[in-house]
Amino acid sequence: YGIPVRNAVMLYFDQLNAAGGINGKKVVVKEYDDKGDGVEAVNAYNLAKENGITAVIGSVLTGATIGLADATYEDNMPQITASATATGVTVMEDTGEVRTNVFRACFIDPFQGQKMADYAVEKLGAKTAAIFYETGSDYSEGLKNAFVVEAERMGLEIVDTEAFATGDKDFKAQMTNIASKNPDIVFCPIYYGEAGLAIQAARQAGCTATFLGGDGFGSVKDYASAEELEGSVYCSGYAPGTEDVAQFEKDYCETFGVEEVPNMFAPLAYDASMIMAYGLKAAEDAGLEAGTDEYKQAVIDAIASGSIDGITGTFTFDEHHNPVKETAILTYVDGKPELKEMF
Repeated sequence: YGIPVRNAVMLYFDQLNAAGGINGKKVVVKEYDDKGDGVEAVNAYNLAKENGITAVIGSVLTGATIGLADATYEDNMPQITASATATGVTVMEDTGEVRTNVFRACFIDPFQGQKMADYAVEKLGAKTAAIFYETGSDYSEGLKNAFVVEAERMGLEIVDTEAFATGDKDFKAQMTNIASKNPDIVFCPIYYGEAGLAIQAARQAGCTATFLGGDGFGSVKDYASAEELEGSVYCSGYAPGTEDVAQFEKDYCETFGVEEVPNMFAPLAYDASMIMAYGLKAAEDAGLEAGTDEYKQAVIDAIASGSIDGITGTFTFDEHHNPVKETAILTYVDGKPELKEMF
């Protein structure tokens, strides 16, 4: 997940600098690998501070991002993540206190879980559902819990819930159980590698249900066949192939020598970079000195109150610093994700 985020951030600032930077100043991007670990993220942040940073884009995975956010909040350092979806990134779960310096470009977990329960009932006509999730994953459990609450409200009966531990790859037993209950839909709030393996195992077990996922489904096509994926549906902050993202997709593929953008985290990282640059420009326009308390607060205030046109939509932010924009519903047709509708 990290490489597409890193690449898109670099692409944005390379293009921005080539066009003159911010008010004639070039933006220097310093990159650090936190290895998906919260302690590593904080260590990297402390090193970055020594190197004179004025804002942070990251991290990628939710756990590391929460660790990083704990540190940036103490410094009121502007921070935005493209991909960390748990509510705890911007709101402290023990106190409910908002980390006023932290933003995200992606949708939060509960929003996605609720959306997919609504979509299952309103658009797919589902009456029964099974759930397959990853224990101990903030992302997976966040989506699952919200789906369960909304399913009950919508009258969607959950006939089976199965789980797996991080690192598991054999899902035959769980999918055999799900197949025996014959649900209309199977909600898999997990990332694409495991999702593909789960769908493979389900089809082999005779399950004919429609599979639903959150934004972690992005590259599931690399882990299951076109036939197995046909009709699967997931929500995303990004609709590939649409007019608004066409130039980004072309630039990304040419710059990094790939045939297609790997997943939605890349365009969201591009937008996260654009959002941060919007805040930086506001602080520069005010003539403030980079890195000062006043400068950092000006960046934060500009983002919090702004309306920023990104390539995946127009961003405004709610009181918890989560983005307010429409959700793209994608479906797999002949092995490729296609925009089904905005929902």
